[in-house]
Amino acid sequence: MDKDCLLTIGKVTGVHGLKGNLKVWSFADSVNTFGQDRQVWLKAEGEEEGESFTILTASARKKGVLISLKNVDTVEDAEQLVGKEILISKDQLPEIEEDAWYWQDLYGLTVIDKVLGRLGTIDRIFPTNANDMLVVTDKEKAGDSEILIPMHEHFIESVDLDTKTVTTTLPEGY
Repeated sequence: MDKDCLLTIGKVTGVHGLKGNLKVWSFADSVNTFGQDRQVWLKAEGEEEGESFTILTASARKKGVLISLKNVDTVEDAEQLVGKEILISKDQLPEIEEDAWYWQDLYGLTVIDKVLGRLGTIDRIFPTNANDMLVVTDKEKAGDSEILIPMHEHFIESVDLDTKTVTTTLPEGY
């Protein structure tokens, strides 16, 4: 498994029923990302290697996705997977639009504001109802400062994966 080619698409949050179905908090825009027969890896935080599974079914559920995996047939099997992240190989995903990025592609990029200069690097991203939020940290400053920046065209001017930079135009006083 080439870790550089894997993207996190969700996290197992619980079990559903007695036949090993999993409740998943999806990081993907579409339930189709969890397509039938796709190979995924489930791994716990800090775990080097994950365990490979094949998706049998996936359906949209209230606040996420309900999936079933090959060889996960009981509630006991499913309970062992709660809390694990679900990763998929980039080559199993559809091509994305020109001005779109996978979250993993943005981690570690340097954020430079047109007025404020270097702000730090993208450490995390989390979804909100309005926009995804970039969590930018600056390890060079005392106290590991964090800045939250909405992933919106009013704030993000450009993303350049080749130079590993994100250019922002933040409002005064940000």
